Amino acid sequence: MTVNVKAWLALGRLPFHSVGVMPFILGTIMAWRFVGIIRWPVVLWAMAAVVLIMLATYLNGECYDIVEDRLAAEQGKNPFSGGSQIVVRHVLPRSYPRLGAIVSISLAMAIGLLLQFYFRTGPWTIPLGACGVFAGFFYSAPPFRWVGRGCGELLIGFCYGWLPVATAFYLQSGRLTSVIHWLTPPIACTIFNVILINEFLDRDADERAGKRNLAVRLGLEKSAVLYVLAAALSVLFVGVSILKGVPRVMGVFYLPFLAISLFLIAQMLRRRYRERRILLVLCGLTIVLNLGVSLSYSLAYLLGR
Repeated sequence: MTVNVKAWLALGRLPFHSVGVMPFILGTIMAWRFVGIIRWPVVLWAMAAVVLIMLATYLNGECYDIVEDRLAAEQGKNPFSGGSQIVVRHVLPRSYPRLGAIVSISLAMAIGLLLQFYFRTGPWTIPLGACGVFAGFFYSAPPFRWVGRGCGELLIGFCYGWLPVATAFYLQSGRLTSVIHWLTPPIACTIFNVILINEFLDRDADERAGKRNLAVRLGLEKSAVLYVLAAALSVLFVGVSILKGVPRVMGVFYLPFLAISLFLIAQMLRRRYRERRILLVLCGLTIVLNLGVSLSYSLAYLLGR
């Protein structure tokens, strides 16, 4: 029983839920600043739905990425790619994460109905949630399987960037504000880079398995250029968002993460991604950068004027 509990925790990829929860918290804090109230039952139910959608996404990945995960493990296990290896190593059967994904996404949809019709959060509640459900559930699952088409990275940018911030804000306020469209690109660009650089680790395995993600389609050198462009756009839009109304103290909170961003750009331009030990560091720092951008905006709205 203990082994199964540990296996399920590994399947859930709990640390990686933070990249979706942090933007949702940001949207909630923004709504508090704009509207002046927080409906805590709405926050808790909606955050549960966000976690359930991410859980379904990760479980489907364990279920449908078996071939590439097995090949990736042959190159050496790492914390950022290759899945949890729970199904690959036959700790749990493939049917378990498949069923778990279906149950998780069903519960998330039920919460969406609860939010719209019981809490009356507004007519866009279900459409916004449906975007996350559709993109997340079919990220790895057929028939769409966005992860292998070269567009999954863009969907991740949308679903972990604009969507959670906008949804959290809307559920509290019943509307959107234009500043959301200016501050979410840095979050979207950095999470896009999280996915992109993680693909560097598994590129050979993904190519052998027939997965056609961006790293496979473009190759590592062109993918590195794309990473640098996305990182530069993230820095640019942080500045633009401040000009468009984000509290200026955001610039102070963002300074350490600006340093990380510039370091990452420099390392990618020097092609340090070709050294696996350095690549693992770059993968970790890219996640830190993504979380740091969301945290900087949250602190700016929480403490700024």
